[in-house]
Amino acid sequence: MIKRLLDVLLSFFLLFLLLPILLIIVIVLLLTGEHYVFYSQPRIGLYGKEFMLLKFATMLKNSIHIGSGEITVKRDPRVLPFGRFLRFSKLNELPQLINILKGDMTFIGPRPLTYKHFNYYSDKDKLIVSGLKPGLSGISSIIFRDEELIFGRFELPPEDVYKLYLSPAKASLEGWYSMNKSVKTDLILVFLTLWVIVFKDSQLYNRVFSNLPKLDSNLF
Repeated sequence: MIKRLLDVLLSFFLLFLLLPILLIIVIVLLLTGEHYVFYSQPRIGLYGKEFMLLKFATMLKNSIHIGSGEITVKRDPRVLPFGRFLRFSKLNELPQLINILKGDMTFIGPRPLTYKHFNYYSDKDKLIVSGLKPGLSGISSIIFRDEELIFGRFELPPEDVYKLYLSPAKASLEGWYSMNKSVKTDLILVFLTLWVIVFKDSQLYNRVFSNLPKLDSNLF
């Protein structure tokens, strides 16, 4: 209950504080690209309940049916010019403050997955992840901040890379979070989220958390 109260107060405060930036983004999106502002997509939430994840639009409207589908790769031609800036700066994620205010998400937790990617998890991992409220950020979001760069390291289709390499790594990390979640852990993860936005190549998380699971070296 305390965490939910903090989610409501902080998300409301941030939406109010960031309102000028949000309005500027809305205006630019209305005047550029395909002239639409928000992108929403069904995601798996707490206890497997579906909710609509909100983001600022960064890609072509029909992008889910073009190219690599649900996966965005490096220099993805479906990403619009202003959308590229939004994705790089992570400003495209700001509408998820509304998801937090509504109770769909929290600030720190597993990243909410599409049905397709959720079903790559084992039954055990599905149970662990669906028992946690999805977060705006979290340990897997921090470590795989530049996820789209990973796909270029493999001579495999992006979806195969996700299924064979990224999905097991994320499941391992979310399992770690489930075992180590606490107010202290969440506060550290908030700090690390801000840290990697500024220092995107930093691996400070390895020094802060010495017990993180060992991940496949091919991912780095």
